[in-house]
Amino acid sequence: MHGELQRTVDAVAARVGRPALIEDRRQRVVAYSEHAEPMDAVRRGSILRRHTTPEVMTWFRRAGILEARKPVRTPACPELDLLPRICLPVRHDDLLLGFVWFIDADGSMTDDEVDAALDAMSDLSLALYRENLLGELTAERESEAARSLLVDQGGERAAHALLEEGVISADGPTTALVGHLVTAPGEAPDEVARIALEQALVLTRRWLGPKGALHFPRHDHGVLVLCGSRNAGRPSPEATAAHLDEALRAATRGLPSVVRTAVGVGTTYPALADAARTYDEALHASRVAARLPALGRVVTWSSLGIYRVLSRMDSTTSVHPGLERLMPDEASQVLLSTLETYLDLAGNAHATAERLRLHRTTLYYRLQRVEQLAGTDLRDGGERLCLHLALKLARLTGAWPR
Repeated sequence: MHGELQRTVDAVAARVGRPALIEDRRQRVVAYSEHAEPMDAVRRGSILRRHTTPEVMTWFRRAGILEARKPVRTPACPELDLLPRICLPVRHDDLLLGFVWFIDADGSMTDDEVDAALDAMSDLSLALYRENLLGELTAERESEAARSLLVDQGGERAAHALLEEGVISADGPTTALVGHLVTAPGEAPDEVARIALEQALVLTRRWLGPKGALHFPRHDHGVLVLCGSRNAGRPSPEATAAHLDEALRAATRGLPSVVRTAVGVGTTYPALADAARTYDEALHASRVAARLPALGRVVTWSSLGIYRVLSRMDSTTSVHPGLERLMPDEASQVLLSTLETYLDLAGNAHATAERLRLHRTTLYYRLQRVEQLAGTDLRDGGERLCLHLALKLARLTGAWPR
């Protein structure tokens, strides 16, 4: 089927007399003709990576290519090293299938040349429709098996399906990585950000080598499941997490909807059927890393300590109800910061006063106010433990942001 697309794009390029490139509707490169100058960094990068970067994708979408029913002339963008182009949307029964692109550096592409390219749209739309259909069916089968494995607790059955389909080459030690998109409070990742996330997952999956992993994109995060023996020269989960981190940062750079990214790493379990367990751990680790940047961009479940427990809770009330009365009060933030430092330093008043540069009398006054407002007794070890946990949980859930 890909050969049909290649023959079609070569025919279109020959008819128009200039290089052509075909992308699918998610702006992944599916075919291109022979190229000569002029060529810009965007065209060169698209051919090498097989996809368009999110920054360029945003630029073209602002030009209206998703809604277009007719050819669209897109302007140059020196910041992106992008030359002017002509975009021909490819549709089948009004369903957008992809785009044909021509670089038009000097604006010399005539209406007759555009019409000549349009004459080939019927053959191209049919070929791209078939290509999309086959690709979607393959991706859907893998996605269903991955969902069953990771979300629906399919375990053994889903693992068998993935091995039978040849998605994973062999059963063995399994580790999940989760790449997390951190957005501004109250916002969600937009479509371009989610495409960038999947691009990073696919890039890292290809870096691992064939049949060594599967990926599963979700709303605000993506899962990469590593499976099989590490003795075959495959990278370790730690090295793979570092690669995914770099790929995520590169893919989302410049996207306004993404504040930062984080990667969580689950425990390695013996078999692919255990993937749901390691995914659950990696997901919680990524959410902790997203909420607490001081822990680093890549966080393993095994290194989280007490946050392994706190990440599964959602309210400070369940730990210490008295502390809840202080959280919404801005005037109490100084008291909470003082209490946290005091508990972090194991109740050492001298060290706390030095850390906060306070007179000891001021410190004792603040701690006394905490006792009064929260209805607690800091001489009680159990109360100190509950308060400390509640403070850390408040940080984690965003009830008390830094």
